[in-house]
This record gives sequence, C-alpha cells and structure tokens, in this order.
Amino acid sequence: MQTIRLEDIRGLRVTVMGLGLNGGGVASARFFAEHGARVTVTDTKDGMALADSVAALSTYDIRYVLGRHDEADFSGADLVIKNPAVRPDNQYLRLAKSVETDLSLFLRFCPSRIAAVTGSKGKSTTATALAWMLGKSGIKAFLGGNITVSPLGFLDEARPQDVVVLELSSWQLGDLKGKGALKPGVATLTRIVPDHLDRYGTMEAYVADKRLIYADQNDQDWTVYDIDDPYGRSFAAETRARKLAYGHELPAGVFGISIPDGRSACVATLPGLKSMELVPSTLLVPGAHNRRNIAAAAISAWTCGADPHAIAAAAMTFTGVEHRLEPIRERRGVRWYNDSAATVPEATRAAVEAFEEPVVLITGGTDKKLEFEVARAAYRMAAGLVLLAGTGTDKIRAMLEADSVGYRGPFDDIGKAVAEAARMARPGSVAVLSPGCTSFGMFKNEFDRGRSYKAAVAALPD
Repeated sequence: MQTIRLEDIRGLRVTVMGLGLNGGGVASARFFAEHGARVTVTDTKDGMALADSVAALSTYDIRYVLGRHDEADFSGADLVIKNPAVRPDNQYLRLAKSVETDLSLFLRFCPSRIAAVTGSKGKSTTATALAWMLGKSGIKAFLGGNITVSPLGFLDEARPQDVVVLELSSWQLGDLKGKGALKPGVATLTRIVPDHLDRYGTMEAYVADKRLIYADQNDQDWTVYDIDDPYGRSFAAETRARKLAYGHELPAGVFGISIPDGRSACVATLPGLKSMELVPSTLLVPGAHNRRNIAAAAISAWTCGADPHAIAAAAMTFTGVEHRLEPIRERRGVRWYNDSAATVPEATRAAVEAFEEPVVLITGGTDKKLEFEVARAAYRMAAGLVLLAGTGTDKIRAMLEADSVGYRGPFDDIGKAVAEAARMARPGSVAVLSPGCTSFGMFKNEFDRGRSYKAAVAALPD
C-alpha cells in the first residue's frame, strides 16, 4: 500500500502483531482503534500472560487472537504493525501487504524535531538526561521509543517547535531500514559493546543496524559520537552530518566535550562558544559511565537549542533512570541499588566500578551468546558475589572457579538471593543487582526483574 496518512486510517483492517508487556503493542492498538481502524491483536502468549495489557484496552472494540497466530490475520490485513522483537523474516509477516512499526508511523506523522539516541548500554540514561535538559531549558520535550513508551501515545500533543527524544534499539532501527522515515536533527551514539549476538550472529550485523541512526542525515544535522570507542570513530568517519565528540581527551580542532575522569567537571568546546563547564563535577548519579552519558546528552541538548547554562544546571539535578543504578533504600548501613537493565557484562563492570565502597554483587541470568571476560576483574573486585540461576551464570561460575573466587548460589528465586546478599553485606558497603545477562527464564523481562528485586529489598526487615 502507499504511504499511509492519518486520514486514511479509518476503516483499515490493522493487525497488531505482538501485544507484549511493555506498552508498545498496547499503544499501537489504542492508536488505531481511536482513529477508526478495525483492529486485530495477535500474540503467541495467552490471555493469562497478557491480562494486564488486554485490560488496558478494555474500552476499545478490538478482536484478540492469543496463544497463536492465524495466517488470515496477516494476509487479510491492510496493514500489519510488528513488535520489534519479531524477526523481520517471520513467516507470517511474509503474508502481509504492508508492514510497519509504531515508530515508522510516528516518524511519518510527527511534526516535531527528532533527537535519536542509540548504543549498546547507556542509551536510556542519555535519552532521559537529554529530555530532562531540554525541559529545564524551556524546550518542550517528549521521550519515547525503547524506553518502553510508544511515541504514538503523545503524537497528538507534539508540535513543530517541540523536540521528541527517541531511544532506539538495534531492532527498532533495523525495522526502519529503507523506509526513509528517520532523519534526526541530532543522532547520539553511546558506547558499542557486544550485545544481542544470539539474534545477529556477528558484531558486524549488530553494528550495521546501529549505523542506520544517521544514514539519512545531511550536513544540517548533527551526529554525536564517543571518540574513545573505535566504533564511534567509524560512525564519525561515515556520517554526512556535522560532528560533536565526547571522550577523555579531544584532539585539537575537534568540537565536543571532554570527560577527564569519573569525578571532574566536563568542559565543552562548541562552535561559536568559548569553552565552558557543561557538566559539573557534582552529580546525583554514580559512576564514570553515567558521567559519560550525561556529557553526551549535554552536547546533544545544545544542538537542539538549549542554553548552555541551563544544561549545566539540569545536569546537577538529574536523578537517573529506573533500573539503571537506581537507589532503592539504606538498611543497617548498607545502600541497595537496582541495576537490572545491565544486560551485558560491560554494564556489570561499570556498576562495580561506580562505587568506592565494598560491593556485594547480585549477578547472572540467561546467556545471549556473550563473553564474560570483560567483567572478570569486577567479579574479583566485589566484596561478595550472589548468583542468579541461568545459562549465563554457568559461564560465570566456570570463570569464578578458575579464579578461586567464592560465591553464593545460584538461586532461582530473587527473594532468596536478596536475603543472602543481606547476610553478606556489612555496614558501609553497597548491594547491587547488576546481572550482565538477560532476564528470561526467571522473569518476563529486565523490568520485571528489577521490580521483583525492589520488592524483595523492600521486604527485608529493618
């Protein structure tokens, strides 16, 4: 079918493939139902697993096919909206006349400026900090995408003078390939590390989807990249947009922001401006990796027109993102943190290194064909290790035993793991859930894992 317009939606037969648990499918189904489409929602999960998502749509006339897919719902639809987790070569999608995603349609309909953020880890923090800085600078900003907020939910509110900050996963970017829908005014890329190799097979295939974030930019746009990362430097060499770097030390003639270490202020040198402190030395979020993320957000905010002084003030008050080194409580002299979104070993290493205090680390889970060598020193550095059960944990255990590093577990119950960590932690230490693995098996997703962890920590007696 030809490019769809908002006024074309009424009466269309729309199949939403993948209702899911994180809101994307719900937002798509709601959007099309509200615009007069005849909506079918289909998901291989059954009604019990999707009860909350179905309840959120109870006021709409929607047809559900749950626990299976039927070919007729794809071949007979005018439009199929796919969940990013569904592989593009899925057998049912091959039957569809037209396949889109919530993001591809949003980008076609949205009148606002787009600031897009991707990377392996840090993209949620960077995107959230960017939206925060824009808001504190007086620029109305919306935040959506992979951060579990479908932008279709705020499409009707977005105006040309606003900025929509989109966190984009590699899967979401891959779904946009060839559609000509994504042309962000600023494309921000965080550090690239191995991830999702169970789906991609190779780093080259994984990074190829990341490169799509700037593929349709021109010389009026901006690409923000990590100059300390070889992939970041390759992005800078490839993009047609103007470039801003962030990193430990910027070469002469390179505009961007320097990050000398994990505790010092970050000074930016930007076109037409004197060098200035854009990220203060004192931040509310812990860790050198978070300082890097905030620095990337700061220069990205500047490209959107934010005032540099307002950016610096906003950086000081940014409190972080749920499930990303999120402070939970202090109990008996021990501070507890939730880093459930740490789904690669590099993120676990960063979590342990973020604290000067001794760390009791809860880690492990399901493998996605990653190597854990990068976190080996962090496991040795931890004051105590508590393992969650899973195929990734099997790899970790082999490494720990080779290094004669003690551990407790593995536990197949988060409450038991938390109780064990509480017994091990001493006053003045911190306890952190930072799995370095996916959540599947024990939990629905990393957000379910984080919520379960927080509930278990809250249940500890004072």
